Order: sequence, then C-alpha cells, then structure tokens
Amino acid sequence: MSADLTRMKFAISYSPPYHGTDPDTIIAYARHAEDCGFEALYLPEHVALYRGAAIGALELPSSLPYLDPLDCLSFVAAATCRLLLGTAVLVLPYHHPVILAKRLATIDVLSRGRMRLLTVGIGALPGEAQAVGVDFRTRGRRADEAIDVLRLLWAGGEDGVSFHGEFFAFDDLFSVPRPHGSTGLPIHVGGSTRAAARRAGRLGDGYFPGGIVHPDERAVQLEIARAAAAEAGRDPNALEYTRSASIDLTVARAEELTAQGVTRVVVSSPATEPAEQRAEMFAFARRFGLGKQSD
Repeated sequence: MSADLTRMKFAISYSPPYHGTDPDTIIAYARHAEDCGFEALYLPEHVALYRGAAIGALELPSSLPYLDPLDCLSFVAAATCRLLLGTAVLVLPYHHPVILAKRLATIDVLSRGRMRLLTVGIGALPGEAQAVGVDFRTRGRRADEAIDVLRLLWAGGEDGVSFHGEFFAFDDLFSVPRPHGSTGLPIHVGGSTRAAARRAGRLGDGYFPGGIVHPDERAVQLEIARAAAAEAGRDPNALEYTRSASIDLTVARAEELTAQGVTRVVVSSPATEPAEQRAEMFAFARRFGLGKQSD
C-alpha cells in the first residue's frame, strides 16, 4: 500500500431505508464499524417523502423509512466510544439554524467531540421543501445564511451575537453549550453540481460531491471548489475532499482516488443481512489495514 494511501481516512454509511431501523441492528453495525477501525458513521436525511418524489431518474418510494439522522447519531454515540458522527447529507434549508446549532452542539458535547463530520446539502425534492414551508427556489441562499448563523452562534461572545439576514434575524443571542472544547464544528458541503462546489469552496471545511458524475466533471468541480476558496481568502489546500465508494473498493482504486485529491472515502454496502454486513466490513478493514478488527 502506498504511503499516500496510509493517510486516507475511511468511513462507512448506514442507510435506514436499506439497512433497517431496528435499534439493536443499528448499534451492532456501529460497534462493529468502530471495532474494525472505521473513522466515522454517516447517515442520510429526508424529512418527508411523497408519491413521485425523484432525484434525477431515481424515484424514491414513499414508504422508505428514513430515521432522523441527528437523533440516530446521538443514539449511536451513546453506544460507541471513538466513532465520529457524520451526515451525508443533512438538508440544511429545512432546519432553522438557531435550533440546529443547539442540537448539533448538544450531540458534540455528549459524545465528547465526535459530531465532527456534518455534511450539508440544499435538497432536491420540491415537495419536501413545500412540506416544511421553504421556498425551493431560495434554498441555496437559505443554506448559505444558515451556515453563517451556525458558526456565529457557536463562536458566541460575551455580549451575545446578533444577525440580520434575508431569512434569519436575532439580537444579543447566546447559544450554550457550545461544541465540546471548540468554538465551532466543521461543516462540509455535499452536492454534485458546480454550485455545490462553489459553496464548498466559499463556506465549507470540506467538499463531499455525490451523484453519478463523469470523472472529468468531478475534476472540474474540485477545481471550482478550490478556486472559490482562494477567491474567498481561504486556503484551498485545507479543504477536505470526501467521496463515496462501494465496500468492495480495491486498493488500486483507492490509490487513484488519493491521486485525485481525495482525503476521505465513505463506503456503503448493499447487503441487508447483518452477518453479511459484518463480513464485508471486516474484509474491508483487513484489506486497508484499519485498526482493531473483530470477527
């Protein structure tokens, strides 16, 4: 294995629609991921679905059971010790940032600093936005403003903080507790568009593109993110770059991703049976020399 690859971080996702919502299964999955040496566990979000909801050509059955990712991650945190907690993605425009700042800081405090891989997106389902009272056309601007609000509240101030924007406004506000031992949480930006790449560069601590995109377009989007970071006076080299992959990822393919600038890979498994999931996680951990491995 190359020296560059040893610096790669490996996380795993848990998708309730396909892996189930049984609490014992979730905890067993998370504990096994931790024992195998995975860095983090990621969960997706949909607030609500409806008939005909689709992302591109992919229609989402309205019966898919999406757990609230933050509630689920809090549950996971209580049953694990080291595993970082991530979302991919939390649909930011559908959350009020004042409430969200409190929820995220609470999880981070109770987990002793493990709510550190928050990835946000702007959503792709108009009906979902309508259901929560958000104008679908303004969701990008709303997300940008929400990121500013989250960081302002976490940083705090002796006299409180104030904000007056297009969507949110408050004066002399205190949001306590703040994140564990910190004045903020990293915010990664997800999305498979050039707009998402620009948002990641301007505002994100990391970029996590999704979707099925041609490799050439992937490269363009990464350059857009880095250029946007530089234009905003930020260090483009500090931007983490996360990508998704199947759990059968090979070492050769991981090395290719490293050469493309990827710093973290989040793998997923199509297996629905817990025994098969455990076997796949163990095999992956052994293949990439992750920490402690369990049978």
